[in-house]
Amino acid sequence: MSMKEEFPKIIPVFPLNGVIYFPKTNLPLNIFEERYLELVDDAYKKDKLMGMVQSKKDSNSVYQVGCLGKISDYNKTKDGRLLINLTGLTRFEIKKEIIKTKKYREFQVDYDKFDEDKIIDKKYILKKENMDFLLKKSKLFFEKNGLLLNWKEFEKLDQNQQVNTISMIAPISNEEKQKLLETIALNDKSITLLNIIEFYLHETNQKLRLQ
Repeated sequence: MSMKEEFPKIIPVFPLNGVIYFPKTNLPLNIFEERYLELVDDAYKKDKLMGMVQSKKDSNSVYQVGCLGKISDYNKTKDGRLLINLTGLTRFEIKKEIIKTKKYREFQVDYDKFDEDKIIDKKYILKKENMDFLLKKSKLFFEKNGLLLNWKEFEKLDQNQQVNTISMIAPISNEEKQKLLETIALNDKSITLLNIIEFYLHETNQKLRLQ
């Protein structure tokens, strides 16, 4: 059985360079800038929904694809900061920026391209041998970079969460993470992720041979 959920067409968006956020992952944020304190407060009072998108270096522009999140934790500190957690719901494509009436930015967005994020359907499950191979390569990649992950707990996640979590935390470039975010289907995303990881592993092996 499939299930779709409707999301708002106009959303407040927090542009942040170097943070690429995926559906079905959690993102803790420490908010201290006035305009984003206002954004989070407004979103929390309304529907708890806000978008995250990567801003482009040295410009006011942003990438066209970001992720909608729901505020699942909300704590105010004594010094006025907000500590929140965002739970990723679905990716969106920016259509246009709304004329500014608030301190923060709002965009008109569309979710249709990323229906797979919103549909619960077993046809999107990867073949076990393909997922096992991706996990094997990911473990090796993380180990070579000195990164620790509780793989036993990780393996309890569903495949979409696993692929998105590796994409989000892997030591790869922001551009590569953005490419993964924009890759629509889970199967295509897993292939792209595997190609990126194998490229880095090959580079590492080449360096070891040269030393």
